[in-house]
Amino acid sequence: MNVYDSWRIAAMLDARGMEQTDSVADADIIILNTCSVREKATNKVFSELGRIRDAKKPNALFGIVGCVAREAGATAFHRMPDLNFVLGPQSYHKLPQILENPDARLLNIDLSGLEKFDEMPQMVTAPVVSYIPIQEGCDHCCTYCIVPYTRGREISRPFADVMRDTLHAVKTGAFEICFLGQNVNGYKYTDGNGKTYHLSDLIRETAKIPHLYRIRFTSSYPTEMTDDLIEMFKTEPKLLPFLNMPIQSGSPDVLKRMNRPYSLDSYLEIIDKLRAARPDIQISSDFIVGFPGETDADFEQTLKIAKQVRYINSYSFKYSPRPHTAAALMPDQIPENIKRERLAILDNTLNEIQREFNETCVDKTFTCLCEGSDKTGRHLLYRTPYMQQCIVQNRDDSSAIADIKITAANRASLRGKDVTLK
Repeated sequence: MNVYDSWRIAAMLDARGMEQTDSVADADIIILNTCSVREKATNKVFSELGRIRDAKKPNALFGIVGCVAREAGATAFHRMPDLNFVLGPQSYHKLPQILENPDARLLNIDLSGLEKFDEMPQMVTAPVVSYIPIQEGCDHCCTYCIVPYTRGREISRPFADVMRDTLHAVKTGAFEICFLGQNVNGYKYTDGNGKTYHLSDLIRETAKIPHLYRIRFTSSYPTEMTDDLIEMFKTEPKLLPFLNMPIQSGSPDVLKRMNRPYSLDSYLEIIDKLRAARPDIQISSDFIVGFPGETDADFEQTLKIAKQVRYINSYSFKYSPRPHTAAALMPDQIPENIKRERLAILDNTLNEIQREFNETCVDKTFTCLCEGSDKTGRHLLYRTPYMQQCIVQNRDDSSAIADIKITAANRASLRGKDVTLK
């Protein structure tokens, strides 16, 4: 979501005649787009702001947008008095106001509506992988999660607006569309005629677009993985056989304290349905270790579910207390050293599963999407249908979509040969 927001901010400033620079010292405006899901990320924001303040030109504007801006609000100006603007994730389209009146301080952390999508200009050239937000906010209110506070409650964008942005992205260079939302598969929009649209409807309509090769979505909530959406994996070949569906913990007791209202059996039943619909589908997940009250037995259950499902790629974190969340006030907070030990054990388990899956891909051929070259320019970086990075020798006649035969694998990436070329 932050990548998309940053693209739109850059497009807005480009449209006003500004140019991007890699040097803070040369910039007239410096914008830090922020995430507050974890405490460490929030702390890094203010450390970085201090470095920017010391490196920028005296009259250059600088400030923060996004979730940390919403979380910090006016206190951001007290922590960093030199800041010029603090704009929440639904307010970054207000940036031109500070350009027009640079002597004023701009604070806007309002969460009302989806005004920013109407206010921001379209990008002239879309990336080959284009992110299309379809809903913002979340109603699930997991006890550890700050998103309902920083992004607000769930609101789905109009179906026609999403399709307009999707068509524009494909016309201007996108080969892959990734639908985004804090609860992306909870998308639900009813138009003026009373017709209700779901994520499956967006996928079905998007798949009709010529010259679009791949569709995916993130991030999914288990109880929103409805049968009509599961059916799309069976019937729509453009939908990648890859799904991120976070489980967070393998312990029923921990899930209950997290306010994650699904059982392990119901979660596994969804996995079984997905694999029946698309036998080659692979699953990734998110995990939190060291949640308040998590016992050794709870943690062992998390290891068990990871081995049982065999997630090919996962994001795992130590529990991080966040303001405005119920879990931050819970008793039995887990000591940092125990959280660190458990995370290392889980990471080792997940990494081994990922390595084993990558090795099964050797000698297989996948239709992959090129995302550009590496820093040396000698190699191209492709993504398989399972979102693995595959490194391929650069050639002048290489194409954006290519059949890549996997020749080697390790935990982090694959090596391959473009067999499309003769």
